[in-house]
Amino acid sequence: MILAGKVCIVTGASRGIGKGIALQLGQAGATVYIIGRTLKKNPNKLGCSLEEVAEEIEARGGKCVPVQCDHSKDEEIEKFFETVRNKENGRLDVLVNNAYSAVSTIAETRGRTFYEMEPSLWDDINNVGLRNHYYCTVHAARIMVENRSGLIINVSSFGGLRYLFNVPYGVGKEACDRMMTDCGIELKSKNITCISLWPGPVITEFIAETLKTADEEVKKVFQHGETPEFSGKCIVKLAADPNIIDKTSKILMTCDLGDEYDLKDLNGKKILHLRSLSGFMKYSGWTTSAMYIPGFIKVPHWILHFAGYKF
Repeated sequence: MILAGKVCIVTGASRGIGKGIALQLGQAGATVYIIGRTLKKNPNKLGCSLEEVAEEIEARGGKCVPVQCDHSKDEEIEKFFETVRNKENGRLDVLVNNAYSAVSTIAETRGRTFYEMEPSLWDDINNVGLRNHYYCTVHAARIMVENRSGLIINVSSFGGLRYLFNVPYGVGKEACDRMMTDCGIELKSKNITCISLWPGPVITEFIAETLKTADEEVKKVFQHGETPEFSGKCIVKLAADPNIIDKTSKILMTCDLGDEYDLKDLNGKKILHLRSLSGFMKYSGWTTSAMYIPGFIKVPHWILHFAGYKF
């Protein structure tokens, strides 16, 4: 177990990507603290409870501590980090900021402009999905600085590059990316790495349910989607990388990390590379044409930079 002895925190880990990350960290031997609003099973909600996730982690041989916590309440977040500090004798190796409370809100408001909706949409999307990431990062950094070691990851998305879903979503994701860039600058001298992680299309419990009635355009996007645990596989490798500090202040894509660390998804297959021309064509539904395009032909990162260029 390559992460044996390490202490990790995953926020919003009762379902989706957070759950997948927690499962992989626990399976790799880490002690994983998972926090979220749902401690016990609710039959009316998709996904699992924290206690169920903890049971699954322990069934894989890992150690998990589920803690109910409202990410919108600062005092609960502060108390949680103090609990981890005390229980783990001041040790914290990895923080994954994944908590997000606006998935259903984004689906319900699809196709509507920002001025057609209440301004409170900003808080619905970015209170937990951005503000809380910063609060957790502050508290985690205070512990990690004492140990001069640590890894902090914001789970972000391509929405930080170009318009996606709505205005608050894109602004929030770009802010998540910039947060890790700037935090990394201030923390590099303390040997603490800050990374923004971009998964590809992920088939979470919510997405799997949505796809049952989705239109063909949406189904094409997720036809070759990642499982929630692929992000976890990537983070395990990052946490075990002795040269991880070289990646600080960067945006990393799961598809790039899959290539770098030679990772396969749970089905044993390599995920489609979002920067490869063939991968892009497959996601767009041009499966037959994609067969004739070599997988190594990729869109350079600098072109992605210009996709979000604002000058």
